[in-house]
Amino acid sequence: MTDLHHLGVADVAAALDAKTVSSVELTRHLLDRVATHGSLGAFLCTDADVALAQATAADAWRAQGVTSASGAGHALLGVPIAHKDIFVTRDFPSTAGSKMLAGYRSPFDATVVSRLAASGAVTLGKLNCDEFAMGGSNENSAWYPARNPWDPSRITGGSSGGSAAAVAARLVPGATGTDTGGSVRQPAAFTGITGIKPTYGRCSRYGMIAFASSLDQAGPMARSALDCAHLLQAMSGFDPRDATSAEQPVPDFVAATTAVREGASAARPLQGLRIGLPREFFGDGVTADVLAATRAALAELERLGATLVDVSLPRTELSIPVYYIIAPAEASSNLGRYDGVRYGHRAQDFKDLGEMYRKSRSEGFGPEVKRRIMIGTYVLSHGYYDAYYLQAQKLRRMIADDFQAAFAQCDLIAGPVAPTVARALGSQNDPVAEYLADIFTLPASLAGLPGISVPAGFGAGGLPVGLQLIGNYWQEGALLHAGHALQQATDWHRQAPALAA
Repeated sequence: MTDLHHLGVADVAAALDAKTVSSVELTRHLLDRVATHGSLGAFLCTDADVALAQATAADAWRAQGVTSASGAGHALLGVPIAHKDIFVTRDFPSTAGSKMLAGYRSPFDATVVSRLAASGAVTLGKLNCDEFAMGGSNENSAWYPARNPWDPSRITGGSSGGSAAAVAARLVPGATGTDTGGSVRQPAAFTGITGIKPTYGRCSRYGMIAFASSLDQAGPMARSALDCAHLLQAMSGFDPRDATSAEQPVPDFVAATTAVREGASAARPLQGLRIGLPREFFGDGVTADVLAATRAALAELERLGATLVDVSLPRTELSIPVYYIIAPAEASSNLGRYDGVRYGHRAQDFKDLGEMYRKSRSEGFGPEVKRRIMIGTYVLSHGYYDAYYLQAQKLRRMIADDFQAAFAQCDLIAGPVAPTVARALGSQNDPVAEYLADIFTLPASLAGLPGISVPAGFGAGGLPVGLQLIGNYWQEGALLHAGHALQQATDWHRQAPALAA
């Protein structure tokens, strides 16, 4: 078969079950595609020996009737995936997209990585990302930017840009990403794929190289809501090694995605679902093409039985200053460990310990990371902590309260993922203007709520547009169900860029 790369996660699982393809055959095919599409910059590294060994083991388990590496049974056995380079891995270098960690190899796997491995997924390699997950374009990668498969002169979005590009270009059926302020949802929207940020605490952060500890959350990226459900099922669960991991039972996300709502019908699968439209998400800042695509997707949801209601999230604009105080403050603290002593880049020439620290950090960190460390150190400093950081935390609580007030009137909240389609590479030199593009994804991140981006058609230049759905705490199943219903009625998620042929 020459079109194996067009199979999504669920399709691959079905093909492996039917024995129409082997994991080894599929893995070889995708490794060849990764090699021939290197100009996209999606992957930072692959290892054919590691991937083929895992695929061979998966085929052997299937031949013996075992349905996962752990023996517990899972649809991912033998399915090739790849990991954002923010997750540490034993078999591949873990650089977080930074020269600070060039060549670093972890002695252990991140929990998300180990759980997917236990389900039998095959790891092809590591995916490009903004340095330490700081950025919304993947242009902050120390190595090279990831390019949008729909138009390689455009950004993929960030920081999970490599993951988005790899899935959209059909280099891999699914991938892991992380979302701190929108870094799963925004690149998913820009590249026409599906990505979900679960509730904070749903997936373990153990082994995820930290940016902002109270915001970072792992999430799957794939072509459909159903594919994301399969990945999220394996990734989720309490981890005692992560102090922020929630002791919440993991529901059957696949069953929730395909469930039939009470009172619904085949023609109206979303009957009874109330979807809130915050007026702050549909203002003058959204371009006409994005607004038109978003409205078309909302009309489709309405046709499927959902009721659209007007709600308000009055502190939406405040999410930007709040986030860009809290996240840099936490980054300043987390990145203090990279000092050239224990691991990471160490300067070659220095006179004393202080100079070694300064040179190592100056050489190892890129400009955006330095910018955020300096902002974070400033707002945490004596005399400014109360004025900035403490006030930001108070507003964060108010933003979360706004969502709860809105959820009293609706079940899900919908709107654009980003105000525009993907911009051109190198077209934005103002970091503050770049931060403004996160206005629709930041509120849910600050509140710790789950959010999903699903393809919603196309805007200017034929570039993808994403629809964002936000749910209340632990309601990932409801998001996946609504996304799946939309995808059963439309073909936006099935459309692929020309280079994916």
